[in-house]
Amino acid sequence: MRYFNYLTNEEEQHFFYSLPTQFNNNADKEILAHAIGAALYMPATKDNIADDLVADKHEGLVSMVIDLEDAVGDNQLEYAEENLKATLLKIGRYLSIGLLRVNDIPLIFIRIRSVDQLKRLLSYFGEEIQYVTGIVFPKFNAETGGEYFRLLAEFNKRNVTTGSTLYGMPILESADVIYREKRIETLLGISELLNEYKEYVLNVRIGATDFSSLFGLRRSPDHTIYDIGVIRDCIADIVNVFGRMDNHYVISGPVWEYFKSDRVFKPQLRQTPFEESMGRHGRILRMDYINKYVDGLIREVAMDKENGIIGKTIIHPTHIKPVQAMLVVTHEEYMDALHIIENNQGDLGVMKSRYSNKMNEFKPHMTWAKRILIRSNIYGVLNENQNFTCLLAEEREPAIV
Repeated sequence: MRYFNYLTNEEEQHFFYSLPTQFNNNADKEILAHAIGAALYMPATKDNIADDLVADKHEGLVSMVIDLEDAVGDNQLEYAEENLKATLLKIGRYLSIGLLRVNDIPLIFIRIRSVDQLKRLLSYFGEEIQYVTGIVFPKFNAETGGEYFRLLAEFNKRNVTTGSTLYGMPILESADVIYREKRIETLLGISELLNEYKEYVLNVRIGATDFSSLFGLRRSPDHTIYDIGVIRDCIADIVNVFGRMDNHYVISGPVWEYFKSDRVFKPQLRQTPFEESMGRHGRILRMDYINKYVDGLIREVAMDKENGIIGKTIIHPTHIKPVQAMLVVTHEEYMDALHIIENNQGDLGVMKSRYSNKMNEFKPHMTWAKRILIRSNIYGVLNENQNFTCLLAEEREPAIV
């Protein structure tokens, strides 16, 4: 698997200073944690998932979550579990006959609904579990979470000879996390639990839809989740507990629910980045994304990044490319990160950046620089004259090298 592997060689040379690298679900945990990117949700009742992978139906798909919780009705649960097993077996069969290669398989996660279901699935699955990167734990708290991770740890220890790890991804979305009187106590309890099982924790994910429902709220497509005060405050505390240097987890942003809507306020995408990168074609592309109502998503991903959040849950294939494009490292970011790391020898504490537009302080900016280099390895680095918009066109004009 490699980000943007659908580009031509000419486009890669035109867009990228440094290309993304290959990885699969056996990669180092730090790589996988940052590589989840745009995680596309789909119900476990969907019966053509493996066929869609063979057909490359969703160009650019790198990670997916097969949902056994909210997307599946209670009366469909048994069928959903059987269909999920059949899907994984079909992936294995397609690999054996050459219709799929190992590097064609996205990172696959399963969202479960209970401890009992996790027990059942871990005993129900056979060798096909090797195609699954991790399990998503909804409405996570310290009580049920302990049982989730105990089962996961036992499974991994029983299967240590396989060389692969089945990871867990808790979703923070319950009342105890967002209600102010319980929040800090709850977050610290969850943090203590996750630290106990840190080798198996891939992401900490934020479930803003469930948070919003507790207040009867739903953000409009004209606003980001950061415009809803109670959600913004909760996200800030989640980052405070799980994003600090001495307790760092990769935190993934909440889902963007819209893919088409009527506009009330003016668009949230500036013209300049599109015009600088693509000229007249860029103006057309900008309007295309505005009409699809993805401009709000792009703004929200930008806000996620500013708050130290990497990756996002998505519910529509049109969201794959915008989220991925926003995670690519710019040439300026990359040069700053290298500048900080290369000059942190103790002789100097601060220097003007190579772009001559900011000061790089070597000690305070060191953690930021290391995280930028991790992202650059996974998502690549754009050329100096490029920005995220060059990766968004559905029908790209031939690149001029």
